[in-house]
Amino acid sequence: MKRPTQVDVARLAGVSRATVSYVINDQTGGRVPISEETRQRVLEAIAELDYVPDARAQAFRSGSTKTIGLIIPDIHNPHFWEIADGVEQEARAAGYDILLSSIPPEDKFAEDIFKHLSQRRIDGLVMVPSFIYQSEESQKTLAYLLKRQLPIVGMMSDRGDVNYNIDRVVSDYRDTTIEVMTHLLSMQHQRIGLIYGIAVPDLGSDRLFAYRESLEAAGLPIDPSLIIQCGPTIEDSYQATRRLLELPSPPTALLAINDFLAVGALRAISDLNLKVPQDVSLFGYDDVPFARYLVPRLSTASKNGEEMGREAVRLLLARLQDPDRPRQKIRLPARLILRESTGPAPTPDSSRKGVS
Repeated sequence: MKRPTQVDVARLAGVSRATVSYVINDQTGGRVPISEETRQRVLEAIAELDYVPDARAQAFRSGSTKTIGLIIPDIHNPHFWEIADGVEQEARAAGYDILLSSIPPEDKFAEDIFKHLSQRRIDGLVMVPSFIYQSEESQKTLAYLLKRQLPIVGMMSDRGDVNYNIDRVVSDYRDTTIEVMTHLLSMQHQRIGLIYGIAVPDLGSDRLFAYRESLEAAGLPIDPSLIIQCGPTIEDSYQATRRLLELPSPPTALLAINDFLAVGALRAISDLNLKVPQDVSLFGYDDVPFARYLVPRLSTASKNGEEMGREAVRLLLARLQDPDRPRQKIRLPARLILRESTGPAPTPDSSRKGVS
């Protein structure tokens, strides 16, 4: 079946092809007077014919924008800035600029932000697609972009239940979580808490599942009171840590779901007059730059955000060169980094007088 063209849209709407082009590209800037009634007729014709502009054809006609869109979920988390740095470095080396947008998955305007970005003139899109998990409308926008054949690369965990049919850079913390749990258990930690600071339920599941698997493998019960689900801010982590350490039988080790939240945990531990790692071991994720300068230096795991960003741009550039190549998946292994914040469990007669 022949795909509808702008000529077909113009004929159905009763306008010129140029008018259709102006409406689609929204670039009249007042130079070409188009009434709202005419604009609506064109949009209705587009919807009726299911007309979809071909992104590659548009780029061919107008010339490449030499711009790559980048979406990260949290502008405050240094890990995502490392990803952005890798994207920018690799893109700049290839002569591209970056159009950055932050879309927190819990933001009520996430759908609108994504839809607006999808209408911008870009050559391709790199994204951490956490916001899409929660939104049917965002999934429709993604499908629209794929129908336009816009090159898209996602950076994500290897979720077997999700397939967005895009090129992917895959990395997760399942294996490193099992490694650190094995390490802590070998140092006699029996009660290990998890600060599960997430914006939406699906995020961080690689760490949560591995945490549970490790306890089960060691024959230890999974105590729900040791898993605190909280928000994604430092203050959320601070309050969650206090709740854990004020339990009648508090944990001797804590996993914070990222280094950003480990900062809040470290402050809470100090405010309770406890020491890391003598009283409480602390472990984070992402190995952001400040992790090695905290006191004590933070044990953590690293996905290498900068390399993830670089690989994503390489995939995108390859897709621009060969739009019909099979979908690609590059896996980057995470690694465990043990520093000063983890140590042996305190002995039973150790004092924890700081906790009231």
